[in-house]
This record gives sequence, structure tokens and C-alpha cells, in this order.
Amino acid sequence: MAAAGVASRRVAENLIAEGRVTVNGEVVDALGRRVDAEHDQISVDGVPIQVDTSRRYVLLNKPTGVVSTMLDERGRADLSQFVEKFEERLFNVGRLDAETSGLLLLTNDGSLAHVLAHPSFGVTKTYIAKVAGNVNPATVQMLLDGVELEDGRIAADKVRLLESSRGESLVELTLHSGRNRVVRRMLDAVGHPVNELVRRSFGPLHLGSLPSGRTRELTSVELGQLLGIARGAGKPVGDPNAETSD
Repeated sequence: MAAAGVASRRVAENLIAEGRVTVNGEVVDALGRRVDAEHDQISVDGVPIQVDTSRRYVLLNKPTGVVSTMLDERGRADLSQFVEKFEERLFNVGRLDAETSGLLLLTNDGSLAHVLAHPSFGVTKTYIAKVAGNVNPATVQMLLDGVELEDGRIAADKVRLLESSRGESLVELTLHSGRNRVVRRMLDAVGHPVNELVRRSFGPLHLGSLPSGRTRELTSVELGQLLGIARGAGKPVGDPNAETSD
């Protein structure tokens, strides 16, 4: 726990003595208990912690014009420029298309990445879209009720009209689907093509004020929330190798 940066060794010992630490769901009652950092699940006050210090979790505000791959065979700007300073070999969790900016998680934790990226686990994502035309409440309801796309019907989990004037609108959409370019296709289907699109949140992670093109490591609270999702996830349904792009 001390090596993972959760608390100092003395504080960690106090947490154990107070019965606030569990390993694989069982309260730890001995200070000298050994754990396997790769396989054992450790929590403090019910919040999961990562004691495997080889794992890294980085939040990126991806700029437009960057493709979501670590090495682009066509020579386009890719994600490699954002991971050069990290010793670990990081990869992106899911994708954003080149024209979409915003929150992208980079990690070397494959198990966590699988849960977060696969649509079967239902991790929600929120986007702000600047679209052509003045969106009205009826259109918002259409997005909530569901629209027909070429690969089937899809409905947003939440929709908010943020602004509408002078032939443009700002719309906030939250959905858990991972279909390719689904936000753009949904808005096209209701007659409001996207001019700009940014992903503001991904599960419990929020972009906040992080500037475009910058990275930061997750806080312990954010990491605990992600680990909680991963540990509570059941077995997914559908194609486990499905790749999605928003």
C-alpha cells in the first residue's frame, strides 16, 4: 500500500489495524499478510486500490487531427507523441476518430481496458456536439426514443440541448454504445450534421480543464472508481474482439 502511494507505511498499518483493508473481500487482520499484486484485489474502506506499481493510467485530451493508434502506417499524427515520456508501453482504451477531440484513456492494464472499451459492459460516455441547425425539443426526444441506423436502432441514454441560435446548436449526449462513429451518425439521422465533437467524460473520468494535447495521470479516487467498475463487471456478451470508434 505504501509503495502504491495509497498511504505512508505507518498510516497503512493503522488502516489495517482498524479493519479498513480487505483482500479479495476479506478483512485483513494481520500486518504481515502477503499478497500477490497481480492477482489479489485490495480495497481500503471499500474502494479498490492498485498495488501493482507496473500499471499506469493516463488521461489524454486528444486533439483533432490525431488518429487513435500508436503507430499510423500512413504517416498521420498518432498517439505515440503523447506516450514517449512514459517508460511503460501504453495503449489507448477505445478510439476517437481523427475529427473528434477529447478524453482518451491510455494504460498498460489490459484487463481494465477490456471492461472499459467493450460495449457489453455499458460504460457511459458523454459528448458535446456542435451541430448544424437549430435543434428543438422534438429532436431531443427522437434521440432519446431511438433512431434507425444502417446497423440497427440506437437510443441515447441522456440528451441535453445546451444552446441553439443562429443556425447552430450545442447538444450533450450520453450513451453506452460503442458503435463506430455513432454520435455523428445519430445526429445526421435527425438532420443535424456534426460540425465539432468532443468527448467530455468516459465512465467516472472527466476531462475538466485539461488543455488539448496534454496528459495527466489519474488520481487515486479516479483509479479506485475504474477498478471498482472492472471488479464488478460480469462476463461480456457479443464479440470480445470488437473494436469501436466514437
